[in-house]
Amino acid sequence: MQTEPFVRRYRPSDRTALADICVRTAHEGGDSSGLYADSELMPSIFAYPYVELEPEFAFVLDDGTGRAVGYVLGAADTDWFALRFRTEWLPKVAARYPEPAREPVTPAEEMTRLLHTPEHMVRDELAAYPAHLHIDLLPAWQGRGYGRALIRTLLAELRAAGVPAVHLCMVQANTKARAFYDRLGFTPLAVPDPGPVWYLGRPTAADALLDA
Repeated sequence: MQTEPFVRRYRPSDRTALADICVRTAHEGGDSSGLYADSELMPSIFAYPYVELEPEFAFVLDDGTGRAVGYVLGAADTDWFALRFRTEWLPKVAARYPEPAREPVTPAEEMTRLLHTPEHMVRDELAAYPAHLHIDLLPAWQGRGYGRALIRTLLAELRAAGVPAVHLCMVQANTKARAFYDRLGFTPLAVPDPGPVWYLGRPTAADALLDA
């Protein structure tokens, strides 16, 4: 029986939907399927490691029928997560995605190099914001308040775990997402030479912005 959409914890049965959401939102907030021949590449970087290494911080938006149509994924301690990514996750996928032997030229090579360098997540300037997150919703579910609900849920879980603040990294071309984060109280974080991305952060403490 169908119910209203709601936020719930990730379940292993959501894995296929998780990958689909990731692929359909991974290129500046839009569909990345035309850029990567292997549809598992982007989820292997931005989705699967989170639900395998820190499932307690993985939540999905259920459309009311049991299908996940959005997610928020978090890591409570980015330094620790990067270490576990290298030692526990990377060995599982390295054979399928070997590290490029040359400087990356194609989008797939650039993403594969990113997969093999999880240490890029660790920046001294982000030390006061130890957690980080990824959030994505299918287009039809954006702009309806569900992203706010996902963020609110994750922040409450991080706060309960004693994590004071969280950050995210986003491509500057995704201006729609930047406006969303601004409304939720994320502010720019000064990181030298960030390239084509912004780093944003906020406390995990609840406030009126999350309840608006």
